[in-house]
This record gives sequence, structure tokens and C-alpha cells, in this order.
Amino acid sequence: MAVQTVAAHPPRRARAHAVVGVAFAIVIAAALLLWAKWFPYTAKVQGLASSRHWSGHSTLASAGIEAGTAPSWHGAWSFTVDYGLAVWKALVAALVIAAAMQSLVPRGWLVGLLSRRRPVTSAMTGGLVSMPSMMCTCCTAPVAVSLRRCGAPTSAVLAYWMGNPLLNPAVLVFLALVAPWQWVVTRAVVGVTLVVVGSTLIARFARRRSPDADAVPNTTTPAEAFDLGASPARFAKALLRLTLILVPEYFVVVLLIGAFGGWLFPLSNGSGNQAMALAAALILGTLLVIPTAGEIPLAQGLSVAGAGLGAVGALLVTLPAVSLPSLVMVGRALTWRVTIAAAGAVATAGAIAAVLLTALG
Repeated sequence: MAVQTVAAHPPRRARAHAVVGVAFAIVIAAALLLWAKWFPYTAKVQGLASSRHWSGHSTLASAGIEAGTAPSWHGAWSFTVDYGLAVWKALVAALVIAAAMQSLVPRGWLVGLLSRRRPVTSAMTGGLVSMPSMMCTCCTAPVAVSLRRCGAPTSAVLAYWMGNPLLNPAVLVFLALVAPWQWVVTRAVVGVTLVVVGSTLIARFARRRSPDADAVPNTTTPAEAFDLGASPARFAKALLRLTLILVPEYFVVVLLIGAFGGWLFPLSNGSGNQAMALAAALILGTLLVIPTAGEIPLAQGLSVAGAGLGAVGALLVTLPAVSLPSLVMVGRALTWRVTIAAAGAVATAGAIAAVLLTALG
């Protein structure tokens, strides 16, 4: 009986260490998000509220990549540098936050926060948790990988990963200030549907194919054995592993996208085939990598050039939701079957967004 009591009630010292560790993790996350996201976005909103005009350019345009340009090393390097300058703060924040979660937060506490009785409620929780961090899909990937390694359910991890870019409250405000209201409604409605319903359906599909799909080896220290003194070493190990595994994958895939950027988005200029333009938006929008809010200048530019509402609606969802680099980064943690299903769900949601925006006019 005494042994059972000890197992059921962790020592006070371990609990105190766990509480301090969680507090440290929250402070680290808040400080990094203030630096990389919250302060810059506050300034951006203030500027847009005054000008009502988006002053930025698409990453492809900034790198000097034009439609039809042949693959080149110059295009690859220019795009990678331009994209890196746009996202480096968020990527650093994501890597450090992911390492802090693995080393400072007991596994059981983190899993308990995101695990609910049903996949749909886990997805809703993951979506809500994602909104304050406001990261693009690639910068969210390290955190999603850490959540999955800690044992968080698939639906919650998917919702967190896709909810960061799709439900980003700052981007919704940006759209409301510089784009038609129909764009905002399309992004919000389809975004919420994809994050909650899409994540739930994919998780159920994965569980049907593999009943133990949510089972993850216990690689994180439980509260019963949590020792804050060992956290610095665990943090350094987790940060090194995430950096050495994810960053090279990230860099190589972004480089390839830059090299072939001239072949991306052969969308209609008003005289071409709108069906082909929509197909390109669905497929290439799912694969292309952009920084946070990068879909706004690209969608605006294509709209001015004569691209149909269907293509614009598809891009508002497919561009931010996932990308080829982020799919590669999370593939092993989520399993490739789940990752491919997520890409398919994004393309499907893009088609729904195309229909909705066209109907709204």
C-alpha cells in the first residue's frame, strides 16, 4: 500500500521542480514570441490601419524570380536568403521553444493539456493553443515535432501545426485592413474547418489504419522523476538534435523551391484557362513555402493580374497551411501517411475556399 501511495503522489521536490520548469518554459516562450511576433505584428497593424495598403512584396518577387524563369543557382540562393531573412527570428524562437518543451515540461502535463476524450476536442484545443504563437508552417514544425515526441495526440498536433498559420489572428487583421471582406470570411471559415474537422478526420483515419497510431515512446521525463538540475543538459541535447535534423532539411528544400521558382504558379492572367489556374493554385500552393502573411501580396498581385476568384481563394488557404519543407520536417514524427493525408486535406480545403470565395464574389 505504501509503495502504491508513493507512486500515485509524486514527491513534493519533484512537483516543485516541475512547476518551476513549466514557469521557465512559459517565460522563455513569451519572451521569444514578444521579440519575434507580437511586437513586430503590433507595429504592422498600426501601420496598415493608417495606410490601408500592403507595402510588402511576395518572396518570389523580392528574390527576382519571375514566371517562366529557368531553374538557376542564383534564383535558388536569392530566394533562400530572402526567405531566411523574413523568418529567421521565428525559426530561432520555434527551435528554442520546442527544446524548452522537451526539457522543462513534464511529458504527462503537456499531454494532459492537449489530450481530450475525443479527437475533435483535442483538435479544438490544439487550434486554440496555436493562435498566440502566430508562426508560419515551417517555423511551427519544430514545435509540432516536439509535441508529438512528447506523446500529444495526432489530432491536437495537426491542429496546432496548421492552426498557427491559418488561424493567426494578426494575419486575419492584416486581411481585414487591406483586402475585401470576402477574403477574410473565406480564410476564417475554411481555416477553422480545416484545423478542427480536417485534423480530426486525419487522426481517425490514422487510428483506423493503425490502432496504436497515437502511441509514442516515453522519451520525456515524467513529473515523478523531474529534476530541474538536469534540464540544462536536456535542453542543450534537444536543441542540438532539432537543429541538426530539421534545419538542414529545411534549407535544402527551400533552396530547391527557389531554384524552380520560375516554374511556379503559371496562373491565368485573365485570358487563360481558369481551371488550370485553380489546379496550379491547389497543387503548388500546398507545396510552396512562404513567410507569415506572404500569401497576402501574392494573392493581391495575382488578383490584379486577372487571376480568378477561385485561384485567389485557394491560395488564401493552401499557401499558409503547409509547405513542402514543413511536410518534410514533420514527416517522421507524424508518420508519412498522416503527413500526406494532411497535404491532401489542405488541397481539398483550398478547393472549398475557391468555391466559397467565388460564391461570395
